[in-house]
Amino acid sequence: MCGIAGVMGTDISKKLYDMLISLKHRGPDGTGVFVDGVTSYGNLDNLEIFEGSFGLGHNLLSIVGCEPDSQPIAYDNYVLVCNGEIYNFKELKNKFNIDFKTDSDCEIIISLIKMFYEGSLYDAVIKTIEQVDGDYAFAVYDGRNFASVRDPVGVKPLYFGENDEKIFAFASEKKALWKIGITNVKTLPPDSMLYNKELVKINNKLNENVNIQNLGSQSNLSKETLRKQLKELLITSVEKRVSGLSEVGILFSGGIDSTIIAKITDDLGIKTHLYSVGHKDSADLKFARKTAEEMNLSLKTSVIDVKDVRKYVIPVLDAVEEFNIMKIGVGMPAYIAAEMAHEDNLKVMLSGQGADELFGGYNRYLKFYEEKGERAQEDLKNDILNLYHVNLQRDDAVTMANSIELRVPYLDPDIINIAMNIPMKYKINKDDTLRKCILREVGAELGVPEEIVKRPKKAAQYGSGIHKMLVKKVLKEESFKNIQNRFDQYSN
Repeated sequence: MCGIAGVMGTDISKKLYDMLISLKHRGPDGTGVFVDGVTSYGNLDNLEIFEGSFGLGHNLLSIVGCEPDSQPIAYDNYVLVCNGEIYNFKELKNKFNIDFKTDSDCEIIISLIKMFYEGSLYDAVIKTIEQVDGDYAFAVYDGRNFASVRDPVGVKPLYFGENDEKIFAFASEKKALWKIGITNVKTLPPDSMLYNKELVKINNKLNENVNIQNLGSQSNLSKETLRKQLKELLITSVEKRVSGLSEVGILFSGGIDSTIIAKITDDLGIKTHLYSVGHKDSADLKFARKTAEEMNLSLKTSVIDVKDVRKYVIPVLDAVEEFNIMKIGVGMPAYIAAEMAHEDNLKVMLSGQGADELFGGYNRYLKFYEEKGERAQEDLKNDILNLYHVNLQRDDAVTMANSIELRVPYLDPDIINIAMNIPMKYKINKDDTLRKCILREVGAELGVPEEIVKRPKKAAQYGSGIHKMLVKKVLKEESFKNIQNRFDQYSN
């Protein structure tokens, strides 16, 4: 993954440079820029950026051998910058008989756009994203028009805005736009395209594939069949996300979601490093240590107290880019875990994000199920479609602040589709307060320790013990009473 930026207006060279500087943490391994037909590559200390009116930039986080000059990808009249992983690029290369000119999997995007182009960049982009399986946010320019989109779930972020001087820009983080005087920053939704500065609604593949009228349509299949399909798809999803890696980190709470992922990566022969954060008496550390020992996996922990929470409040706040106590409380353990992974020279981590929304993990879903029956699937689907607003933005921000790419196996489209077609009665048993029943059964089949299979759900900020220290102590201290004003100059 990486950081991307684009800007258009008058004399944009310095602005593009400043944006890329603010995104350096997202891609410390090299920088590339495109300005008015000219590309250049290097590092930000000596990179020459020519003056012009339209520019694209890319900071590289090299994971599987990507060269520093891999992006922007430019040939013929097309140029692309992409923050993403394209999981089916090899299949698409073979399907369409495409030869790559770079070592970036993202090249498949520009290759397909060129192939599908029949006078309309918009149409070519739509046809391309219908073929692509991945987590991405990209921008493409054909010499006249530009388009920006993100993956159907919104795993990867993209923001845009314009200032009074008619400088229009987009970037992977808000701070890049703030840096050049754009304060009214907007989020590009997953179901929209930014086309020549205009926000255009598109058909989100997730909405198309998960038809609300057909929720639970596979109820004629036995629970055993659905469980088998789910297990196979989970293994495939994880396998896609660790392809080419010899080792990987996992944001590990000792709960069922992250433990299933850890079990699969270990079974796949990937060296698996677990990272857990919490107060000395926290439930997460207790279960993480016991599980890691039972599964014979490497575990690194960070035992934090009020002093540590005080230390990390500002870095986490600056990463998530808004004063939101819940984001800070949940984001802090992920931030610290990613920091530890970075110290261990890892570049990729996995998390269990999305499992609760897909399989009914939160307590509120029990109430919905009691009130609506199978129609409670609507609530789960809506939560998945809105994950990008808070959870995905937060998790991407705090891990990429430490130059760590976070991948989310539960949010693979195939997992989402099967989950939305597993009847609620297999997810929530009214007599079983644990919820996520079928997922726990998959965990048991995979060999997850029984104590974890039966561990009750506990939110990250509570399981780590951070929320209590943050709210009851740190934020009440005089030095932190006004930190909510940190971003008052910017509009959210």
